[in-house]
Amino acid sequence: MELSDSVVKGLQTLADPACFDFRAFTAFTEVAFDSLLSSRTDRALDLPELKKIDQALLKHCHVATTTFILEGIKQNADKSTISSCLEDVKFDSERVDAFYTSYQKNKRNLESLLSSIDRCPPHITDASWRLEYCMKNGHVHNVNQPTFLISFNTEDGGNEGTSSDVNFSCTLEQLQDLVGKMKDAAKSMERATQL
Repeated sequence: MELSDSVVKGLQTLADPACFDFRAFTAFTEVAFDSLLSSRTDRALDLPELKKIDQALLKHCHVATTTFILEGIKQNADKSTISSCLEDVKFDSERVDAFYTSYQKNKRNLESLLSSIDRCPPHITDASWRLEYCMKNGHVHNVNQPTFLISFNTEDGGNEGTSSDVNFSCTLEQLQDLVGKMKDAAKSMERATQL
């Protein structure tokens, strides 16, 4: 998994026994998973095991840990992937095992959570167009140029089939550019589905 420098530093701090003894580590790990699954996050880091740790450091580690958890869930990471990433940031085997146990315990709930917040972008269900010929503009200049008025009817899959129209006008060059880009996108989708 690709992790940012901030996430790596936060995880390295979490791996350091001088900052987090094993008892504080296990409590912190449970809090990190619970904070992702629960809407009740008020004072989640105020456990007695975590009182002696600097609050700024604690928050940094919390952000790094939750980012790592969500990235692992998003990529459907297995034990070897999680273990190798955690070992790269200096987790010992005991901490890796404790983290992975919590990961496995909460994985299904986190997958459900992430899938429930997925939003489908609107997709085009119909298109219509008409040609308009502009002879003069608002400044009384002769234009003599065709303009295409395009209307896409879109349907939002995430909102129980809500449909709306997207309207715009373009010149012939802009329309040719749009058609070219749409053809490129269709070819890319074909290639992606053949893999």
